[in-house]
Amino acid sequence: MGRLLLVLGGARSGKSSYAEQVAAEVGGDSVLYVATAQAFDAEMQARIDQHRAERPARWRTLESPTGVGDAILAAQDAERLILLDCLTVLVSNLLLGFEDPFADEATAAVQAEIDGLLRCVERLDAHFVVVSNEVGMGLVPAYPLGRAYRDLLGRANQQLAARADRVVFLVAGLPMVVKATDSGSGFSHG
Repeated sequence: MGRLLLVLGGARSGKSSYAEQVAAEVGGDSVLYVATAQAFDAEMQARIDQHRAERPARWRTLESPTGVGDAILAAQDAERLILLDCLTVLVSNLLLGFEDPFADEATAAVQAEIDGLLRCVERLDAHFVVVSNEVGMGLVPAYPLGRAYRDLLGRANQQLAARADRVVFLVAGLPMVVKATDSGSGFSHG
């Protein structure tokens, strides 16, 4: 059974940098980096290119905008650590496929994704680091898609936090441990 660290925070809080630091310390050269972003425009392509350039070349990258649990199971090659960056984009990728973001099918698609990821954590003997935005601390979104997204991502974060051995919340680059039930799991950061 895998160990799970959930790294939460707002935009530009330092989530990814923190997660990559943990991955380097715990996984060393044995890291599978699971990227969920897709380049729909030049600005997003530049962000993806920058992330690629900043990652250690020795880490293996798996690009999977959806279906991450099954993709990890198919691609994992005895890596000690799997870093998923990020759940935020993954939920967005799913929701963009639905005309009505409040439809039962949209909710079911997000739930199936979370279930698949958690099954993957249970099946593999590896450390998992999952990065996600905390979207429930701001204003209520003005549009239905934003409200549905906030609700579904918030529920997904809750499910992962409930299973996680450790949850770390980043504010201005500073990690705050929110949950620590992982004595001896290797996630001593924060």
